[in-house]
Amino acid sequence: MGMAAAMRILVVEDEQKVSALIKRGLTSERYAVDVAADGIEGLELAEAYPYDLMILDLMVPRLTGPELLQRVRRNNTFLPVLVLTALDSIDDKVRLFELGADDYLTKPFAFAELLMRVKALLRRGPVNRSSTLRVGELELDRLTQQVRRAGKRIELTAKEYALLEYFMQNEERVLSRNMIIEHVWDQSFDGITNIVDVYVRHLRSKVDDGNPFKMIRTVRGTGYTIRSGNET
Repeated sequence: MGMAAAMRILVVEDEQKVSALIKRGLTSERYAVDVAADGIEGLELAEAYPYDLMILDLMVPRLTGPELLQRVRRNNTFLPVLVLTALDSIDDKVRLFELGADDYLTKPFAFAELLMRVKALLRRGPVNRSSTLRVGELELDRLTQQVRRAGKRIELTAKEYALLEYFMQNEERVLSRNMIIEHVWDQSFDGITNIVDVYVRHLRSKVDDGNPFKMIRTVRGTGYTIRSGNET
C-alpha cells in the first residue's frame, strides 16, 4: 500500500505561539501545514492551493476572520473550516455557521481536542452546508435552534441543545463522557463525568420517550452514541 499524499491544512493565526504549536502538532501527525499570519495572506493561500482543511482564528489582522471566511466560501463551498474563537455565546455560534464555519473551538484549547476536531472534519469530507442537521426522523436547525422529531417540536435548554448538536454531528460515533464534557462544557470537570449522564437522561426523556425507537444509545463502559434507526 503506497503512502497517500499528505493532507494539506492552512492555519490562519496571528499569535505566533499558537500557530507554532498547531503546526508542530499537526506536522507530527503527518499533515502538510502552511501558516498565514494575517487574513490577506490567508486569502491568497486559500485561493492558490487546494487545501483539505482551514483552521481560522477569527481575530486575525488585515482582513478579519469572518470576512476571510465569506470570501473563501464564495469560491469554495466544500473546504472544511474550523474556527478558533474567544467568543462563546449562542449568537456568535449561529453567526459562525451562517458564515460557513463547520466547527469551532473556543480558546484556550488543548491540542488533543483540536486534533480530534481536525480528524473528524477531514473524515467527514466535503460538507453539506445547510444549517440543518438530520439523523433519521430527528432534525436540528442551527439558525433557529429548533429541534423536531417526526415533525414535532422538542423544547431544549441551551446545554441540551449543544449536547444534541454534538451527537448529531457525530452520528454513529461513540462519544466518551470526557469528549462530551470538553465539547459541550468547554472545560474538564475532573471526576464529575456523571454530569453527562444527567444531561443525557434529560435529553433522552425529550427525544426518545414515547417513541418506539430509542435514538440515543448507551455504549457500556465507553459512552453514548446516536443512531438514526434506518438500519433494520
